Amino acid sequence: MRDNSNSSGNPIRKSAPNPRMTAFRVLMRVEREDGYSNIALNEALGASNPEPRDRAFITRLVYGVLEKTEYLDHVISSYMKSGGRIETEVRCIIRMAVYQMVFMNIPDSAAVNESVNLARKLRLFRATGFINGLLRNFIRDGKMVKLPDPAKNPEKFLSIKYSCPLWLVKLWRKSYGSGICEGILSRLEGRPPVFLRVNNTKTTPENLIKLLSDSGIKATASPILKNCVEIEETGDVAALTGFADGFFHVQDASSQLCCHIASPREGSVVYDVCAAPGGKSFTMAELMGDSGRVISCDLHPHRVRLIADGARRLGLRCVEPEVRDALGECENECADLVLCDVPCSGLGIIRRKPDIKRKPGSELEALPDLQYRILENSSRLVKRGGRLIYSTCTLNPAENLSVIAKFLENHGEFEPCAFELPEGIRRAIDEPEYAITLFPHIFNTDGFFISSVRKKD
Repeated sequence: MRDNSNSSGNPIRKSAPNPRMTAFRVLMRVEREDGYSNIALNEALGASNPEPRDRAFITRLVYGVLEKTEYLDHVISSYMKSGGRIETEVRCIIRMAVYQMVFMNIPDSAAVNESVNLARKLRLFRATGFINGLLRNFIRDGKMVKLPDPAKNPEKFLSIKYSCPLWLVKLWRKSYGSGICEGILSRLEGRPPVFLRVNNTKTTPENLIKLLSDSGIKATASPILKNCVEIEETGDVAALTGFADGFFHVQDASSQLCCHIASPREGSVVYDVCAAPGGKSFTMAELMGDSGRVISCDLHPHRVRLIADGARRLGLRCVEPEVRDALGECENECADLVLCDVPCSGLGIIRRKPDIKRKPGSELEALPDLQYRILENSSRLVKRGGRLIYSTCTLNPAENLSVIAKFLENHGEFEPCAFELPEGIRRAIDEPEYAITLFPHIFNTDGFFISSVRKKD
């Protein structure tokens, strides 16, 4: 039997691949497969098992290059001849190098030399001179990046400045105006806030804040939403004091506001038709004092199990997880309240899922039809006098107000249902009283849309 240890008896650690090579492979996999960066990164880190310092370097480099793609490509194009072409692998290497020099404070010489060495290892021998020359020209120019003229081309300027796809800048600027557009763009990066929904069937915000404080976690009660607590960076939330006891679940303030607007009554029957992983179902059950029924549905059995596990941890007996197709057959007029938080483009949660902005704008085109069909089918569940809540985590009027407006136009049995907003929350754009769009730079929430309609008696 082979002894995998050194003379001191300690296990011999296999040499991990070069961290830049690991980062390159993750980025190329995302580029070629149009895959999710977190999955590709986790698999690569699991396979290479790097030292903690290298792990942190790889993680920051991968996510940084993805976040700053437009900016990095602007740098590259500034040093290329008009109409010049560049191989995907070579572009990736240069993106990594520029990001290291500009955003990671890696010494210029190290970034250049390691990039040329990486090209050699990848047998891109003909590209080594090009890579070396472009990067050294960038350094000689003081690593200064000239942005497009904001007066002549404001959309291109914003796209490069905030490293956001041009199609998305155009969409937001056209939909919400230049001021709100730039506000959204300013919040695309950085760590998003972490909000907890306090399980009022087990504890209070004051007790939870004290528990967390005693364990070294800074937590503050929301000045706007009841039973909402914001915490600072913590690492693994499941390891926090109170989690195993079911004192809270993680839920952004925007989703908590959605449940507040839904306002389910004690003893009522509620359907959450696209529920996984269950956050809104849990909050509504808590608002109901764990009475009545919350039928919490999802198409996929493994996601329904997540709902069941969460309800069990929180001690919420009124939550009934159910495998159900939101487009399938449903029982007519059985619910007092139906929540349709439909699949969407996710443009309001880019800072949580940066891969979203790498998707082509064409992928948005089919979503409104799917969303409308889910809304229309789910409306059959609503009793006379009951309410239907339509919500998304996207910032795209075609998926938001247009969908619910079309529904009201085609379904005379429903009418708009205005709702009151908590003190401190206001509409930032011109919207009807039965709808609100939340913007990250105004309330520090996810980008979110909520609307409410009522089935006539």
